[in-house]
Amino acid sequence: MSLNSQTVRIHAFGGPDQLVLETVPVASPAPGEVCIGHRAIGLNFIDVYQRTGLYPNALPLALGMEGAGVVEAVGDGVTHLAVGDRVAYASMPPGGYCERRVMPAQCVVRLPDAISFEEGAAMMLKGLTVQYLLRQTQPQGGLHPGDFILFHAAAGGVGLIACQWARAMGLRLIATAGSDEKCALALAHGAAYAINYRTEDFVARVLEITGGAKVKAVYDSVGADTFMKSLDCLAPFGLMATYGNASGKVPPVDIGVLAAKGSLYVTRPTLFTFLASRERTQAMADDLFGMVTSGAVKIRIDQRYALADVAQAHRDLEARQTTGSSILLPQGC
Repeated sequence: MSLNSQTVRIHAFGGPDQLVLETVPVASPAPGEVCIGHRAIGLNFIDVYQRTGLYPNALPLALGMEGAGVVEAVGDGVTHLAVGDRVAYASMPPGGYCERRVMPAQCVVRLPDAISFEEGAAMMLKGLTVQYLLRQTQPQGGLHPGDFILFHAAAGGVGLIACQWARAMGLRLIATAGSDEKCALALAHGAAYAINYRTEDFVARVLEITGGAKVKAVYDSVGADTFMKSLDCLAPFGLMATYGNASGKVPPVDIGVLAAKGSLYVTRPTLFTFLASRERTQAMADDLFGMVTSGAVKIRIDQRYALADVAQAHRDLEARQTTGSSILLPQGC
């Protein structure tokens, strides 16, 4: 196989202007690999972290962790995929901002016919993130119908999926977002309550909503701006799950604070630990696909960009001007 691909790469860490669209050769897949021709590509905040160097990788670096398309070639030893299969993935290593790529087959799964390529590209990393958060990253004693949880950035791609998934589980999700419009969006997607953190003290509102009982878990991708106040929202033995740094890294924390605030638990999970085996990846994807095909979770795509416009997509994402999911479309898609 001798093909080329239009691929977005960076040659230095920095701002959106570092993103360059280049023509790169695509090799034949090695054992355990597949070549995928993309129909749509997901855009996520982890891409920003990698572009800036917050999450460092070797340069030059092709960005992108999520996509959907068609298998064009299969390496030796790959038995769960075949040429022509509709597929989707959320996977290391980066490299999804492209027309086609060769990648490990382990985290690539077949995409049900009922789910479009655009939905597949928009949902895999975000939906699997919600799956591991709400299903597998739970406080002591688990989560049960009627329990309160707090979910920051609830009008984003992960957040809107979480609002719907939590509603399906019977949880009372308290959403935070940065505008009244975003709060309304979270409520429309299943949040029980929504707090505009720009105009309200979210700790005071959580105490009011819960009658002083606080929440069993906080799920936070914002980071530095929300971490310490979120601890004040947790009931004794509550769980703080911080899984992103949109406002910057959480500073060092005096672990004694956790005792003083009620024997709290803190975890910093990452999706790719959960996707460490093909069997676990498939099980998580099956759970996600079931939620989507049942109608319990709908994938909202509010921004579509041509692959060549990726720098603008990053600017919009960093400025928090996006809602729902954003996707990149290769030329001709």
